Amino acid sequence: MQASRDIGALIGRILLAVIFVLSGLNKVMNPRMTMGYMAHAGVAGVLVGPGLTLSVLVELGCGLLLMIGYQARWAALIIFLWFIPVTIMFHVIPHYQAIAAHQAMVAMQQQINYMKNLSIMGGLLLLASHGPGAISLDGRGTSA
Repeated sequence: MQASRDIGALIGRILLAVIFVLSGLNKVMNPRMTMGYMAHAGVAGVLVGPGLTLSVLVELGCGLLLMIGYQARWAALIIFLWFIPVTIMFHVIPHYQAIAAHQAMVAMQQQINYMKNLSIMGGLLLLASHGPGAISLDGRGTSA
C-alpha cells in the first residue's frame, strides 16, 4: 500500500510540474513572444523584462524542483503564490472584459483557463501540505 502511495506521489508530482517546466522552457525559447503577450495583457513596460525573468525562474526552476522532489514544499508554495496574480491578470480580468464586450467564446476560454489554474493551485497546496512522498530527494530514506 505504501509503495503505491509513493509511486502515485511521484507520478502526480511530475504531472503537476510538467506544465510549468514546458511553459518555462517556452519562455526561454521565445522571450519576445512572451514579452509581447505580457505587454498586451497590461504589464507595464518597465516590468515586462523582470516579469519574464521571474516567470522563468518560478516556472522552470520551481517546476524542476517539483519533478525531482527537492525542496518540493517550498517550490509548490512559491508557484502557488506566483499563480495568484498571474491568474487574475491573465485570465480573470480578461474573462470579465470579454463578458463586457459580449465575446462569449473568449469569456468561456478565459473561464476554463482560470478554473484550470485554480485546480492546479489546489494540487500545489496539497503538495506543499503533504510533501513530495518517499520517491523524491526530500523523501530519501523515509516512507512518508
